[in-house]
Amino acid sequence: MPFPLDVPESVLRRRRSQKWVAYPEDVLPLFVAETDVLLAPAIRERLATAVADGDTGYFAEIERLAGVCARYYSGFGFEVPEESVVPVNDVGVGVRESLARTLPAGSGVVYTPPVYMPFGPWIRRVGMSPVAVPLVDHDGEDPRLDLVGIERALAGGARAVLLSHPHNPTGVLHSSAELAELAELAARHDAVVVSDEIWAPLTMPGVRFSSFLAASGTAPEVGLAISSASKAFNLAGLKCAFVVNGNPERFEVRRSALSGAVGHFGALAAEAALTGSLDWLEQMNAALASNLDLMDRLMAEHLPRARWRRPDAGFVAWLDLRAYPGLGDDPAAAFLDDGKVALSNGPAFGPQGKGFARVNFACSEDILTEAFTRMGRVAAERG
Repeated sequence: MPFPLDVPESVLRRRRSQKWVAYPEDVLPLFVAETDVLLAPAIRERLATAVADGDTGYFAEIERLAGVCARYYSGFGFEVPEESVVPVNDVGVGVRESLARTLPAGSGVVYTPPVYMPFGPWIRRVGMSPVAVPLVDHDGEDPRLDLVGIERALAGGARAVLLSHPHNPTGVLHSSAELAELAELAARHDAVVVSDEIWAPLTMPGVRFSSFLAASGTAPEVGLAISSASKAFNLAGLKCAFVVNGNPERFEVRRSALSGAVGHFGALAAEAALTGSLDWLEQMNAALASNLDLMDRLMAEHLPRARWRRPDAGFVAWLDLRAYPGLGDDPAAAFLDDGKVALSNGPAFGPQGKGFARVNFACSEDILTEAFTRMGRVAAERG
């Protein structure tokens, strides 16, 4: 069983985070995007030292954290100036503040379903209007941005594009050519691209991530990228993320109170992750790739009529289960009711998700195997 996804279920069941308390103990939780790992040693040691020292006060080292994030994110194709980094307490805040501080109230914001469930609510929460432009061939082998549809929406008055890159739930990396064209469209229509890049560190072996800001010379002029160590290192509860402001002269996204809301432990953990845990991250990505190989075999054995695309990045996979009509529009509900396996329900990602489910495969081989065995039994019984 590959490290670091080798934590026994008995240990995981002691956790009090959402993944392990949302359902009864007879349910296998493969839904919310938490990973079944122990903290990387450098992170664990840094937090333990802080606890031992009673170092549990307010976050203060904004410039230090900004420098750490700038140096790390410069590895994704865009040389990040330290002064352009705005620490925030999570990616959702970064997205919402980027939209609120760059757009007139009531602006239309394009998003690309099936996509991360909070995107629509985030857009509405800051007084903007969601404009859905679904991925092209979202249920096929290579879902892509509908650039024609996005241009139509921008020409019709939308002022921004909220991008999921790498895309959640499909795991697709948008190509450099797509992103460069998107940047040109945004420039042509005086629009903004806000790119949620939280999954950036979690690319599969042989796959390289490049930020939207690296797509072209135009991209930084129209774009902001938001990321975090939280997904890659399982730090969501510690509250730390960052915005990379591609064009500080244009976009009024400043540190001010936004950075003061960062969790002190989150900042300590992020620094330990992005400077002292990159070898651990390589092992994590290798373990995820191994689980994808296992999923190939499990799908063939237990869900042979299902379709899926092996993700380029992240630890969630998007399963097309429409060939099992007995599972209905929401296969996750059937798997939970009859198989005691909790997945993320497809329709929550948009109407394009009917007949789909999202599975979190950042777990042990034993849990993954048992989950697919149960799911296969439910699919066979329901047809």
